[in-house]
Amino acid sequence: MSQSVSEVTDATFEREVLEAGGAAVVDFGAPWCPPCRAMEPIFAELGGRFDGSARFFKLNIDDNPAVAQRYGVKGIPTFIVFDGGREVERVVGAIGKEALARIVSKYATVAA
Repeated sequence: MSQSVSEVTDATFEREVLEAGGAAVVDFGAPWCPPCRAMEPIFAELGGRFDGSARFFKLNIDDNPAVAQRYGVKGIPTFIVFDGGREVERVVGAIGKEALARIVSKYATVAA
């Protein structure tokens, strides 16, 4: 886990993602998933790029199935952007860095 990406669990999701306010991006994935592993450095880089304007989280769906089920995550990686505690964007599958950055920048408090 990088400094710019925090791990979130079924137990901490509500508090850290939904109740904290502002923009939050959650990477739903698993360690055994090759596209998830391929996205890790991109996600970490964007976490640093948007530091202070959007929060970045990883959620391991194997260890934390409740949140994944709650949001209907069926394929991984799935990136869900939350703003003010509600889902505003979703991308399923690997995505380019700049494409994901454009999505996040719509909700970040300061343009990155």
